[in-house]
Amino acid sequence: MMDKTTMTKEILIAKEDKGLSWEAIAQAIGMSPEWTTSACLGMNSMPADKAAALCKCLDLSGDVAAALEKFPLKTWEQAVPTDPLVYRIYEIVGVYGTTIKELIHEKFGDGIMSAIDFTMDIQKKEDPKGDRVVITLDGKFLPYKSW
Repeated sequence: MMDKTTMTKEILIAKEDKGLSWEAIAQAIGMSPEWTTSACLGMNSMPADKAAALCKCLDLSGDVAAALEKFPLKTWEQAVPTDPLVYRIYEIVGVYGTTIKELIHEKFGDGIMSAIDFTMDIQKKEDPKGDRVVITLDGKFLPYKSW
């Protein structure tokens, strides 16, 4: 059975070969670009129907679909903070960091988001199912320079 690392490599090759954006792939399977990218990078599992649709869109094998359906092992190598709130923010970056990076590069090019020319906004959004935390990170895009 194919592992998540091999699955991701095959998806990225097919995405590039077809010249498709994450937005276009997500639209083809009826999901958000953020979630679709995260699943393709191995950090979420896909339901069978979405995995099949993605493989059809990218002309990939059933082995890729099976790997997309597998539950991921969400681990990374850094020391983990112990404060529960800080840990959850750390978990978000650990799980979705590569997704954020991939989508920023696709939309802006090769570069980074500044943490110097940067603002953050935290809001409370009332919800009958439980209040929500809304965090907005707003950083200037800094392209890498060539010389």
